[in-house]
Amino acid sequence: MRIAVMGTGGVGGYFGARLAKAGHDVSFVARGRQLAAIRDTGLRVESPLGNLHLKKVSVTDTPADIGPADIVLFGVKLWDTADAAEAIKPLIGEHTAVVSFQNGVVKDDILRQTLGEAHVIGGVCYIAATIAEPGLIRHSGAMQKLVFGEYDGTSTARVARFRDACVEAGIDVEISDRIGQTIWEKFVFLVGLSGTTTVTRTPIGTVRANERARAFLRDVMDEVVRVARADGVQVAEDYANNRLAFCDQLAATMTSSMHGDLERGSRLEVQWLSGDVVHRGARLGVATPCNRAILDILSVHSEGRTA
Repeated sequence: MRIAVMGTGGVGGYFGARLAKAGHDVSFVARGRQLAAIRDTGLRVESPLGNLHLKKVSVTDTPADIGPADIVLFGVKLWDTADAAEAIKPLIGEHTAVVSFQNGVVKDDILRQTLGEAHVIGGVCYIAATIAEPGLIRHSGAMQKLVFGEYDGTSTARVARFRDACVEAGIDVEISDRIGQTIWEKFVFLVGLSGTTTVTRTPIGTVRANERARAFLRDVMDEVVRVARADGVQVAEDYANNRLAFCDQLAATMTSSMHGDLERGSRLEVQWLSGDVVHRGARLGVATPCNRAILDILSVHSEGRTA
C-alpha cells in the first residue's frame, strides 16, 4: 500500500516504521529536529518486540511532496488537527482513507469538516511509544494494537487492505464494526490514565495502589461513561469498573503521553481530554467534578513551560 504518516511522533513513527519494514511504500511528514534527524540518519525504533533501523526514509515537512496515498495515518497533537487536516489535502485521492490515531473523540469531527465524510475512517491505537530523541522512537511494553473501521460499520476493501498490511508488519490489528463506540470506550480509559498520572506525576502503578487515588481514577472514568451515555453512545453503565480492572493488568511503570509532556514542559492535551468531558457534560447536564479538577489544576501547565 501507499501510506502517508502525518506526524512522525511515537505513534506515527512506530507504526509507520513497522509498515515500511514490511515493504509498503511509506512516506513520513515530520518537522524540526525530528525531520532533520530522519533525513540525516534514518528512523530507528527500539522495542521489546524487536528493534529496527530504516536507513533510507521518504520524509518531508510538506505533504504536497508526497502526492495521493491509499491510507493516511494521522497522528499530530490535538491542537494541530485543523491545520494539519488542511495540509494533507494534497494526499487525498478518490479512494483515500484518513485514519486518526490521536487521543480524544473530537478528532474525526474536525477531519470530516475539512476532508469530507467519505475520506475518514475511525481508529484507535494502544501503545506506549515516544520520541526518545530525534530520529528514535522508543516503544515500552508488548502492547501495540490498532483498531479501525468504517463509521457505518460496513466492510470495505480499503479497510481490509490496511488490515492485511498491518498483519504483514506484525502489528496487532482488529476491524471494528462499531468504531464510534470503540473510540469512546478508549476515551474512558485514556481520560482516566492521562488525567491521574499527570496530576499526580506518577505512573499508573502508584495511582492504583493508593486507595484514594484509585477511587479518584474510577470516578474520573465514570464521569466519561455518564457523558457518553447522555450523548447517546452505547457504553455499558458499569464500564468504568471494567477499565479499572484493565488498569490493574497494566505494567506498574506505565504512564501517559500527557504526563511525559508535563515533565518535558511541553503543551498539554488536557483541553481535549478532561476538558472535552467537562464541556460536553455542561451541555448535557452531567456533573463532572473530577474532570473539572484535572482541567483546572493542569490549566497552569496547559500551554507548556514557555507560557
